[in-house]
Amino acid sequence: MKYIISYEKPHNHYIDIEFITSVSDEQTLVQLPAWRPGRYELGNFAKNVQKWAAFDEKGNALSFKKKTKDLWEVQTKNAKQLHIKYNYYAAEINAGSTFLDATQFYMNPVNCCVYVPDRINESCEMNIRVPDTYELAMGAQWKKSETGFQVVFSDFHELADSPFIASDTLQHNQFVCEGVEFNLWFQGECKPDWSKLNTDFIKFCNHQLEMMKDFPVKAYHFLFQILPYKTYHGVEHITSTVIALGPGYGLMKGALYEDLLGVSSHELFHVWNVKTIRPIEMYPYDYTRENYSKLGYVCEGLTTYYGDYLLFRSGVFNEQQYFQTFDERLQKHFDNFGRFNLSVADSSFDTWLDGYAPGIPNRKTNIYDEGNLLAFVTDMFIRKNSKNEYSLDDVMRHLYQEFALKGKGYSEEDYKGCVEHYANTSYDTIFNDYIHGIKNFESLLQEAMDHVGCELSLTPSSKFHESSLGFKVLDMAGVLKVSAIYPDSVSDKAGLSLNDELLAINHIQLKADGSGTGFSEWCSYFSKEAIELTVSTMGIIKKIQLKADPNKYYKIAQIKKKTGATDEQKRNFENWSKNKF
Repeated sequence: MKYIISYEKPHNHYIDIEFITSVSDEQTLVQLPAWRPGRYELGNFAKNVQKWAAFDEKGNALSFKKKTKDLWEVQTKNAKQLHIKYNYYAAEINAGSTFLDATQFYMNPVNCCVYVPDRINESCEMNIRVPDTYELAMGAQWKKSETGFQVVFSDFHELADSPFIASDTLQHNQFVCEGVEFNLWFQGECKPDWSKLNTDFIKFCNHQLEMMKDFPVKAYHFLFQILPYKTYHGVEHITSTVIALGPGYGLMKGALYEDLLGVSSHELFHVWNVKTIRPIEMYPYDYTRENYSKLGYVCEGLTTYYGDYLLFRSGVFNEQQYFQTFDERLQKHFDNFGRFNLSVADSSFDTWLDGYAPGIPNRKTNIYDEGNLLAFVTDMFIRKNSKNEYSLDDVMRHLYQEFALKGKGYSEEDYKGCVEHYANTSYDTIFNDYIHGIKNFESLLQEAMDHVGCELSLTPSSKFHESSLGFKVLDMAGVLKVSAIYPDSVSDKAGLSLNDELLAINHIQLKADGSGTGFSEWCSYFSKEAIELTVSTMGIIKKIQLKADPNKYYKIAQIKKKTGATDEQKRNFENWSKNKF
């Protein structure tokens, strides 16, 4: 299968693709992927195809019809070659999209490259036609051609997993860890501090390689799309990752730089966890439909845990930085009452149902946040029961050696059995009650933290309307709206609804100030009195009467060191974190 990729008017965002393959049957099926690995929801990329036509090797038009939304059947009875000519609209830019303008050509081939399903394992050739001045950032091996770049892939799976950026404004640096070449590519307005980047990246890359003791590839590429506005997104591939961050002016400082490190560490760990250690339901990938699995809490949860934890363990993050990331996961957990309705295993399965949107209130959990906390719990479970002889590290190495390197996927029972092997005890309670169940795991977190001399702190929110009235507020485009309601709180019982617009409190008009601070202060001001809210519910004005129930609802969740930690707990902390207690 061969692909010729070109374009004429980059400002129109249309990419021209010619797909060429030999044919011998009367009909040939041609498929465009319906989703992309790394995001477990249907992408329906065919909606971006404007023109689609089929020809034989002589240029004669061939008749075709659509069989499904992204599958075509072409009549190829008298043809020796099939030429499909189509275009793809590439106007969206994120870590998993395809984008074209006058400054760059960025492609995720899984978005826009068709294939013949029963020949998915055949080699593929791609010719990328771009200006002579363009460089190419790509994980796959390529060579220069007269018209741009030529790439040969072992099969369609490798092609689909090989995003690239072609541009004349790419900024590049590289370093070597444990014999592996790492490349940093930046596209977009930014000023990389190579010394700072190399120092931090070498630390966590070395640490991950040392932990896993092997790396599936000889070279790896971090492809950064740096945008002028706030954004955060990363997508994993076996030889690369694409990471979208912004704004570019803040890239090398503060919270955005910590985000850069966090997402980079996360995506690198995905090379093992998901790209090679893969659920049996996705081995191999089926690009035509949903690939249902309940292992999202491992695929994304363990990766989220290790992404932050290994930055701490390698010395890139200090304790305060790591605990802050942990606190964010805790807060999302305790603020999400969907955890009492749908387990993290079932939420993993249901990413295919409602994707990555919040969905209806309190229906599901987040596989990243819940999976992260359960990974920590599981790590402590293994360490405690093995007297620190083994850890979750051993589980990951085992899955890599016994499944990934042997070319097979793993099941939930394989994962559970592996945990039990290293803990030398039953994992049933955690697996049944907390992974597949909806039991409150506050006590489970407390027990896990206790092993390393830490504790879970839950203190009332400093915002009166959150802690004592039971609802949260957001400034949405200059309008104060109710963004969350604590179940069975005074606000819930009084009839306050999600997305209600807040107009007045005790006859004082409310105006958005960008942060909700003014509303919070007025709530505190009237804290000793009855509170009457004037709200608009879908255009209907109504009054809500509230009487505070102090410190009962939303709380701030944090992990903290115990002041009276024992010597054994301190040793456990140091064994786990590689940092002094």
